[in-house]
Amino acid sequence: MEAEATCELYVVPRDRRPAVSRAAVERSAGAEIVESVRAGDRDAFGRLYRLFSPLVHGVLLSRVPVDDVDDLVHDVFLTALNRLDALRDAGAFGPWVATIARNRAMDFHRHRPREEELTDEIAASGSAATGSEAARALAAIRALPEAYSETLVLRLVEGLTGPEIAERTGLTPASVRVNLHRGMKLLRERLQLGGIEA
Repeated sequence: MEAEATCELYVVPRDRRPAVSRAAVERSAGAEIVESVRAGDRDAFGRLYRLFSPLVHGVLLSRVPVDDVDDLVHDVFLTALNRLDALRDAGAFGPWVATIARNRAMDFHRHRPREEELTDEIAASGSAATGSEAARALAAIRALPEAYSETLVLRLVEGLTGPEIAERTGLTPASVRVNLHRGMKLLRERLQLGGIEA
């Protein structure tokens, strides 16, 4: 006697299916784009740049003068393109390029001539742009501990969500939430002391 093979199809209801996070989709898409770049697709590098440039911009903005950020973003991506074969996990491009950006910011400060800090009198007689609320707020963010300042710039300036920050930087979502919460608390305190309402 031959045994009959039966096959039953079981469909998992939509509300019971495991959720695929947007971050996981971006990580997968990022890995595919990295592999395309490695295969020689120049257009893929443009897509990679568009996907990760807000991350790199935010990392640099939290560490270097505003006027130098755009040039450094391009430097970081050129470095990434030249070193792309060294990246072991194509899905880890975000944390890897963020590390390159942090290192580039440190190099920037190492090789930059020292500048003297302006006194209140000199600053008051300077241009109106240096005294703007946005410039003071950015200065207050930069004065925070590095983990907080970077996370806040990525959230407040670059507009990335908490899960996007976690995915692109390699931090855990819980770490991002803590950094945002503590960073905002410190920022509010410093801005209120400086006369700017948060």
